[in-house]
Amino acid sequence: MKKSQRRTIVTLSVLAAALAGLGVASQVTGASTPAAAAAAAAAAPAAAYSPLPGMPPLVDPKNVYGSIASSNMSPVVKDHLRRVYVPNLRSNDVYVIDQDSLKVVDKFKVGSGPQHVVPSWDLRTLWVANNAERTDKGSLTPVDPLTGKPGKEVPVDDPYNMYFTPDGKSAIVVAEARHRLDFRDPKTMAVQYSIDTPQCGGINHADFSNDGRYAMFTCEFDGTIAKIDLVGRKVDGYLKLQMPAKRFAESGPVGGPANEICSVKKGMPQDIRISPDGKKFFIADMDADGVHIVDGATLKEIGFIQTGVGAHGLYPSRDGKKLYVANRGTHRIHGKRNGKGSVSVIDFATEKVVANWPIPGGGSPDMGNVSADGKYLWLSGRFDDVVYRIDTNSGDVSKVKVGQEPHGLTVWPQPGRYSLGHTGNLR
Repeated sequence: MKKSQRRTIVTLSVLAAALAGLGVASQVTGASTPAAAAAAAAAAPAAAYSPLPGMPPLVDPKNVYGSIASSNMSPVVKDHLRRVYVPNLRSNDVYVIDQDSLKVVDKFKVGSGPQHVVPSWDLRTLWVANNAERTDKGSLTPVDPLTGKPGKEVPVDDPYNMYFTPDGKSAIVVAEARHRLDFRDPKTMAVQYSIDTPQCGGINHADFSNDGRYAMFTCEFDGTIAKIDLVGRKVDGYLKLQMPAKRFAESGPVGGPANEICSVKKGMPQDIRISPDGKKFFIADMDADGVHIVDGATLKEIGFIQTGVGAHGLYPSRDGKKLYVANRGTHRIHGKRNGKGSVSVIDFATEKVVANWPIPGGGSPDMGNVSADGKYLWLSGRFDDVVYRIDTNSGDVSKVKVGQEPHGLTVWPQPGRYSLGHTGNLR
C-alpha cells in the first residue's frame, strides 16, 4: 500500500471519529440524543442571511426581536386605542379591556367559537378567528383598532388560528380540523393555495425562521412539529418530540419537583417561539410540562426545560432576553377552575428558568402577550373566566372578569414593523 493511500485512510478514519463524536453517526442510525444534536448543530457552518424576497429584513439577523422594543412603535399604530381584546370561546363574544383602568369598556358578539385575536401583517386590522368547531360556519371578524369596533364577518373555513407570511403576501389560516394550511389574500381572504399536513393532527401554532423561508407548526394531537417550506410550498419534514422521564403531578405543590412518572408516549405541543439568534425553536408542551428546544436547520431536538404543569403559551420580553411561559395548570384539554396555573420565566441566553410566579388562589393562564412598555404580561384565564395582568418585575397578579372561556387575547398596540399573526408575533 502506498503512503498516500495510508494517509487517506487515516484521514478518513479521523474524520469518521470526529463525526461520530458530534453525533452524526448516531443520527443516521436513528439513535441521536439532544446533546449530540446540539454539538452537531454548533459545529455546522453558519449560512449567509438571505431573507425571503419581499420580507422586510431583520435589522440585526442575530436578534430576531430587535424591532419589538418599547421604543419601536410604528407610526401606523400611533392613534390606536390602548386595549386588550379577549375572545371568549363559549360565550361567542369579545370583551374589550382598557389597559390603564383595567375595566371592561366594551363587548360585542362575533362568530361561533372565537379562538384568537390576530393583528394583521400591516398592523391596521385585528382579526377575530371564529373557527366554529365541528361545523362549516367558520368566519373572521375584522376589528378597527382606531375605534375598537367590529366590522362585517368574512366566511372562512375552520380558522382556528391565523398567521401571515413574512413578505405580507398571504394570510395563513390554520384549518386545524382539516389538517391543512390555507393561504389567502390578506385583505379579501380569498384562497390562493393550500398545503396539506396529513401527519400534523391538531395543527395550531407557529413561528417563522429569521429569514422567513420556512415556518414551524406544532401538531397538538400527534406530539410532533411540522417544518413548512414557504418557498417550495410543501411540508419539509416532521419531528416527534421526546417526552421527559418525569413531569409535575397536578396534585402536588406549585413549583415542586417533577415527581410524577411521565407515562404518556407523545406530548401535546402548543405555542412555539424562535430564539433571538434565529437558530432554535422553543416549543411549549402541555403533557411534558416544559419547553422543548429544536434546532431549526436540522429539525433535531437538542434540549428540554421543565417549567410547570401544562406549559402552553410563550411570549418574549420586550428586550428579547427572556421568554415567559404560561403554564395552564393541567394536562387536560378541559380543566377545572383554580388549577395549578403559573408563569415561568426562561433566560434565553442560559436556557434556565430564572423565576416562577404562581397564580394566587390557582388559575389557568393560557394565551396573551406583553404590553407595549414591557411592564405587564396579559394572559387569559382559560377555565376561570378571567384575564390576568402580571407584573413582569414582581410577578404580582391583577384579575379582570370576562366572558366564558377566554382564549387567545391580544394586547394592542404593540411595538414592531409588521405582524406574523397569532396574538401578536411582531418583527
